[in-house]
Amino acid sequence: MVEIIADLQIHSKYARATSKDLSFENLEKYGRIKGLNLLGAGDFQHPKQREEIRKKLKEDDKGILRTKTGFPFLWQTEVSLMYSQGGRGRAVHLLVFAPNGRVADEIIKYLGSKGRLDYDGRPIFGISAKDFVREIKEIDDKIEIIPAHCMTPYFGLFGSKSGFNSIKECFEDQTKHIYSVESGMSASPDMLWRFEEISKGSVRVVSFSDAHSYWPWRIGREATIFDIPELSYDNVIKALRTGIGLKGTIETPPEYGKYHWDGHRNCGFSCGPKKTRELNGICPVCKEKMTIGVEYRVEEIAKEKEGFKPKNFVDFYKILPLHELLALYTGNGVAAKDNWTLYNDLIEKFGNEFHILLRVSKEELLGKNISEKLVDLIIKNRNSKISVKPGFDGVYGKAILEKQKKLF
Repeated sequence: MVEIIADLQIHSKYARATSKDLSFENLEKYGRIKGLNLLGAGDFQHPKQREEIRKKLKEDDKGILRTKTGFPFLWQTEVSLMYSQGGRGRAVHLLVFAPNGRVADEIIKYLGSKGRLDYDGRPIFGISAKDFVREIKEIDDKIEIIPAHCMTPYFGLFGSKSGFNSIKECFEDQTKHIYSVESGMSASPDMLWRFEEISKGSVRVVSFSDAHSYWPWRIGREATIFDIPELSYDNVIKALRTGIGLKGTIETPPEYGKYHWDGHRNCGFSCGPKKTRELNGICPVCKEKMTIGVEYRVEEIAKEKEGFKPKNFVDFYKILPLHELLALYTGNGVAAKDNWTLYNDLIEKFGNEFHILLRVSKEELLGKNISEKLVDLIIKNRNSKISVKPGFDGVYGKAILEKQKKLF
């Protein structure tokens, strides 16, 4: 069996708000440093990205795209669907995976019939999720569709602003083709296990980063672990559809995500669900409705009590990226020069970031002359013992030391 740690929600430099240095070379370099061994190719329907795939990657007989050095990518893109249903405006982001280049080109042809593909790496279409799934699956049943960052207010399947209360409400008779949902940074699997369709085991939870750059505090910050006989598109999809070979997920603490709590970014105000209910959802600063975050929304949808685990649940690791720990250690921003010096030293000594975060023992770390304070942060992170001030309304959560912790 082969362990595959995959980040399958990647954007290209042709998507909005992404690094202009996003390239397959940089994704491979930092993917290896992170400890990833499978990435999504990202935005394959964009004409310029499709051309880069053609030039820089070669597809093997298992449906896997590979660089010249053999690093693997999967045919992957993300679309935004904006439409009306049930008297409300809806907005849902869906990940789409193709088994090979021929099918990818059929998807491109289909998407091109619905609108422009050249203005953004994540195009917008005015088609319902139900119709999209039905028409895409008519191309090839091996195409996989996964609702992305399913809890975020604006573009998540269950989002407070434009989402639904169940998968079936969204996809109706096409629900049979939805085998998994992607948790997103502001939620974790144990939160989603409480939802009816997930609690019954018919839908699994996976995690990917939605990376807009290749930096190691972005790429792979969330990932899915597979344990499969060999790397092939069919084996990856079998794991997603049946759970066989789906080993677990890597998550950031949900508080770290940009929509965990409720609040208003411009007002600088945030609060948890209890306070939101006391305020009737109204911001005390501007007196307008707050953006309702994931923690509140989970309680609106959940059918099971907190702590419930479905029979077929898989383990997950809740960890902050290594650069966040280094920022706590030095007191400087994640991209500071001294953090990079420490990071590169750790990678040189231990191989890759996931190995450091999840597997290297305390004794091994200390044995390589790593600061005891930094080692303590790494072990606390591994055991989910680092406090995070919750993110809200598009603002990332912030990891804090115990001595910095205040009531929030």
